[in-house]
Amino acid sequence: MHVFIEKENREIELKKACTGIELLKELKINPNTVLLMKNEEIVLADEMLPEDAKVTILSVISGG
Repeated sequence: MHVFIEKENREIELKKACTGIELLKELKINPNTVLLMKNEEIVLADEMLPEDAKVTILSVISGG
């Protein structure tokens, strides 16, 4: 799985399938602070991400 972490401008490769929650836990990223995109579509964190997926982790920004 090809993973791009937008906040860190970093790319990593994983040789396994996992859910979004598992991926975020492994990368020590709080799931409440990001959106997951699989192959350019927003997905839920409990969705399975196959080994051949292109995943982007986008930071959520809020303000007032």
